[in-house]
Amino acid sequence: AHATFSGALLWPYIYPWPQRPSGLVEQGFAELAKRWLPILDCFEAAGVDLCYEIHPGEDLHDGASFERFLEAVDHHPRANILYDPSHLLLQQMDYLGFIDRYHARIRMFHVKDAEFRPDARSGVYGGYQGWVDRPGRFRSLGDGQIDFKSIFSKLTQYDFHGWAVLEWECCLKDAQQGAAEGAEYIRQHMIRKTSKAFDDFAGVTSDEQSNRRLLGLPDA
Repeated sequence: AHATFSGALLWPYIYPWPQRPSGLVEQGFAELAKRWLPILDCFEAAGVDLCYEIHPGEDLHDGASFERFLEAVDHHPRANILYDPSHLLLQQMDYLGFIDRYHARIRMFHVKDAEFRPDARSGVYGGYQGWVDRPGRFRSLGDGQIDFKSIFSKLTQYDFHGWAVLEWECCLKDAQQGAAEGAEYIRQHMIRKTSKAFDDFAGVTSDEQSNRRLLGLPDA
């Protein structure tokens, strides 16, 4: 699997005011598809997934924009997702529901924490402030608000087989400390998927006649 960004033909027009010219968005995604399809075909020939990091500043920044791109490239099998919950939290998205909806396309995973604490001065857009003063900011693993226990559980549930890659971009903690703590944090959250149900010990053999008796039905 290979990480990439989509590019940002349409990002300057992310806010719908001033009103966008009719057809601008459609033309933008058509151009993205035109540029990416030959590359996706090369990745298909090489047997490698191309994973777009869903990231503000890029045209593919949420589920809706990814779906639009996926349609434009005719649901190409190599058009996949690099999942980074920090970028979804800072957009106030349901980053756990995102896994439920797009798990079939998630092929890479950045383990990066973040927090969002809006106030009376600024919110999602950040008011041109530096990272320390923004309501939304990246944090070292375990210092933010992201529920990684649930994320690792969902990725295990859906048989994700990729790497859990530590990405450090904290505005407060030293990088060396963040790396040492982060590696251990990931180790503690790794899940070895069970090979059997917890109640298998109580299992009994079954046949149709026995089931009918359990249901209070006469023998067939």
